[in-house]
Formats: sequence, structure tokens, C-alpha cells
Amino acid sequence: MAEQVKKASRTIAQNKKAWHDYFIDEKFEAGIALFGTEVKSLRAGRVNLKDSYCSVKDGELFALGVHISPYEQGNIFNRDPLRPKKLLMHKREILRLFGKVQEKGYSLIPLSLYFKGSRVKMELGLCRGKKLYDKREDMAKASAKRDMERAMKGNY
Repeated sequence: MAEQVKKASRTIAQNKKAWHDYFIDEKFEAGIALFGTEVKSLRAGRVNLKDSYCSVKDGELFALGVHISPYEQGNIFNRDPLRPKKLLMHKREILRLFGKVQEKGYSLIPLSLYFKGSRVKMELGLCRGKKLYDKREDMAKASAKRDMERAMKGNY
């Protein structure tokens, strides 16, 4: 009987702006096709997920707007920092996501990048945009929660 080995994961970057701007209905894990210098740059934590999104083109899933800074010792092997990155998922998952994105108000947004073993994975969220009053409501809830925690500690 083969034992299932759980690989350790290490977070590289998170898209905190996505949690502020969107309601996240579902989460998905996708592999990401990268070049060697890009992986080295990721190990140094030089990536920005802000204002990034995903789209389906010709049955393939791409992450657009993900900025991976050029590796300092990479010279001629460095790639364009904003090039579209191909995401690796099963065909039926991509088609299902494409159908969902076609619905009104849904977007596919990268939530985080992390190492799973030696592989780089991206967590995607199927998201609906928040209105301004939704954002205000969330900020009010967070403020109330902080106030309650302060009162419980006795520092208030």
C-alpha cells in the first residue's frame, strides 16, 4: 500500500487587492509554465500579482499582468516581465471556467503564487466584483472586529 506524501508548500506572493475588490466564490489550483530565470526570481520573492487576471484563449488558460522581475544574474536569458504566463489545468476544468467567466460579472483572478514541492503553483479565484458599499461594509466589519479584540485584551 503506497503512502501519500504531502508536499510542503511555501507562499511566494498573495494578491491582497483581490480580496478587497472581489467576492471569491471558488478557488482552483493551476500549474504555471515558467523559464529558469523566472523561477529564480520567484525564489527571491520578486513578483507582483496586483492588477493581474486570467483569460482563456484557444482553449488554453493564460495569466496576464503578472509581473515577475528579471533575475539580476540572468542577462540574455531573462524574459519580458509582463509576458502572458501559460497556466496548466485539465482541459475540462479550463472549459468549465471559461463557461463560468462568460456569465455576467465573473472574473478569473490570481490569488496567490506558491511552491508545492519544487513546482510553482498559482491559486485562482472565480470572483464577482464588489460594489463600493460592499467594500465599506467589509471595512466596518474589520474595524468592529479589531475594536472587540482590543476590548477583550483590555488595552482599550
